[in-house]
Amino acid sequence: MTRSEKWISMLARLAGMASLLILLVTAGATPARSQTYSVILTFFGEGTGAPQTPLAGVTIDPAGNLYGTTAGLFGTVYELRDHHSSWIFNLLDAMPVGGQYGLLPDSRPVRGPNGVLYSTTYEGGGGCDCGVVFQLQPPPTASATALSGWTETVIHTFGVGDGAYPGYADLVFDREGNIYGTTTEGGEFGNGVVFELTPSHGAWTESVLYSFSGGADGGIPEAGVIFDSAGNLYGTTKIGGQHDLGAVFELRPSGSGWTETVLHSFQSSEGTTPIGGLILDAAGNLYGTTYDGGLGDYDGSVFELSPSNGGWTFSVLHLFDPTGSEGAEPVVGVTMDAAGNLYGTTIGGGSFDLGTVYELVYDGGAWTYQTLHSFFSTTGYNPFSVVTLDSQGNLYGTAADGGRGDCNTGCGVVWEITP
Repeated sequence: MTRSEKWISMLARLAGMASLLILLVTAGATPARSQTYSVILTFFGEGTGAPQTPLAGVTIDPAGNLYGTTAGLFGTVYELRDHHSSWIFNLLDAMPVGGQYGLLPDSRPVRGPNGVLYSTTYEGGGGCDCGVVFQLQPPPTASATALSGWTETVIHTFGVGDGAYPGYADLVFDREGNIYGTTTEGGEFGNGVVFELTPSHGAWTESVLYSFSGGADGGIPEAGVIFDSAGNLYGTTKIGGQHDLGAVFELRPSGSGWTETVLHSFQSSEGTTPIGGLILDAAGNLYGTTYDGGLGDYDGSVFELSPSNGGWTFSVLHLFDPTGSEGAEPVVGVTMDAAGNLYGTTIGGGSFDLGTVYELVYDGGAWTYQTLHSFFSTTGYNPFSVVTLDSQGNLYGTAADGGRGDCNTGCGVVWEITP
């Protein structure tokens, strides 16, 4: 089943849209290390036209407000405003029928200059319906209870040759305000691209930095790219590499173009099919996940790439083993806290085989795994969400299904884990 068919199947199963009247529910669990799991937002109300199915995670602004997207049925952008220890839901944008503004946003909104939000949609935009990049401009005067006033503008519509179907890819800015991202298809060889959008006089110009062949150089980048301090870009591809099991790549500026180098090609025993993105620590080490490969039934891994003598050393930090309460099949990458611990989600495994939130603690040269939360139907499940941390060490994310709504099996949730 293709990725597009997978989402169509999911959305058909979760028929209808959820009510604009959102129920804020707290649902406790019994997590490790005295962590407390709470559902802070449940999407519910089948067939009444409101948002549901949050495939992406959330981003956080300096005031502690959360921003996210939903993919069912056409897509929305929402805000959860932190207001005196409670959360106020604001619907910032709803994708209209017809799709000229894009459909099915799979990625998080990224906060750009002056509070403007930027994101992508997997489909829509007219023409080939290959997706768009859009911005949401906040109203001149914001209110804690404002339900409207944000303005959506499509800044680029994809057309196959310049990329098609951006996936989970978070957008990223450079110091000059240019935007970088990836698409899962399109480009010269049909296996996705890395693109740049450059602003000029109120408009944006797209450039394809690299088209993947699907061979040794990789192909189908589901996640976005990140920068190092020298301006090089790093990312993962779902296929390709030396063993056709996925790769980690680097793009370096070279004259008037960019040069791609594969830093690692995955093999079955160390994890395969890296769908999630990368993070970079202060020492220049890269961290990421694989969806398949590793132990037993192939349930994925967490890995590290460390620069060494002009090359890179690959290490497996953890191989997922769901025979206990561990997670399995991480779709997204990891997040690092100030102490160097890693956090992530899996869509499988856990006590109920409905996904987990996990932590990897670094101590004395070794990494120790623990499950912070095992998802259950009423607490949400199928978390396709990267973990977001606030300044107090609280964790936030989403689950695409479940919660105390209807939608047959639930319409999805936003969750919080507090220390």
